Amino acid sequence: MRFLDQAKIYIQSGAGGNGCSSFRREAHVEYGGPNGGDGGRGGDVWAEAVPGLNTLIDFRYQQHHKAGRGQNGMGRDRTGAGGDDKILRVPVGTEIIDLETEELIADLTAVGERVLIAEGGNGGWGNTRFKSSTNRAPRNANPGQPAIERTLILRLKLIADSGLLGLPNAGKSTFQATVTNAKPKIADYPFTTMHPGLGVVTVDGTEFVLADIPGLIEGASEGAGLGDRFLGHVERCAVLLHLIDGTSEDVAEDYRIIIGELAGYGGGLDEKPRIVGLNKTDALTDEEVTEKQAALKAAGAERVMVLSGATGKGVLEVLRAMKRDIDAVRALENTEEAPVWTP
Repeated sequence: MRFLDQAKIYIQSGAGGNGCSSFRREAHVEYGGPNGGDGGRGGDVWAEAVPGLNTLIDFRYQQHHKAGRGQNGMGRDRTGAGGDDKILRVPVGTEIIDLETEELIADLTAVGERVLIAEGGNGGWGNTRFKSSTNRAPRNANPGQPAIERTLILRLKLIADSGLLGLPNAGKSTFQATVTNAKPKIADYPFTTMHPGLGVVTVDGTEFVLADIPGLIEGASEGAGLGDRFLGHVERCAVLLHLIDGTSEDVAEDYRIIIGELAGYGGGLDEKPRIVGLNKTDALTDEEVTEKQAALKAAGAERVMVLSGATGKGVLEVLRAMKRDIDAVRALENTEEAPVWTP
């Protein structure tokens, strides 16, 4: 299935049905009076986060979504049927943004979350509603409320515990293929991943989700290359693994480029727990590894770990360090979200 993390859609709730102006006309019934029914209520438009989806590709081919219109009221005090609701099923991690106001309507981060994004119109009153002691034969009825139309942007931010960052060809896909069951494209020639990918890592009997973010280049936070769209996928990560190509001529500069893009994007990405992994060390001598480790620390990297995604050397130690950071961040989040008891 093709990956798509942003889509523009048009939604319309159901208009309410019109009220009916009607009178009883049975034979031999004197002073029959009004009997016009109310119009039915229009359907709502809902968005619901469902399991099993990790792309917005369905909304590429169907942009218009309309709820059912309420039926008009009828004689004999019959109320019109209500319109059917429209439910938009989206992946977990989807943000819903109003295109006109740029307002964030909802951020669906858990399976089963639902949000009302366009309310259906109420049905109009029939003339029976206007009957009174002074108005025994009302002939007026209300129209139904109109539908609500909105243009929305759906933006998917992957839900992952950890994220892989780095310049193109830093070895991120190889690392992900080594530690998860994901099948990213890997080849002997230079290229970069075009779409984020998710994989489940198992370490010491526990699991966490790892996201492979497409390679960033200088200026990505301003839209260069693949742009900053993919940086949004690491906003929800508890820890970042910044992979550095150990065979690069200037590992310190490679480090500074990515850190600069994280700071330029904002949202606190540069403040997240981060592990720097000096990758591809199977192609280096011990002296070169020591020299490049020192260069990274001089550039500001606090935790530098040595590994080789191709051979698996040092990978387990990196995964354990990532799991410790994830547990610490999640424990802190749970503490902050827990309600404070007061007498």
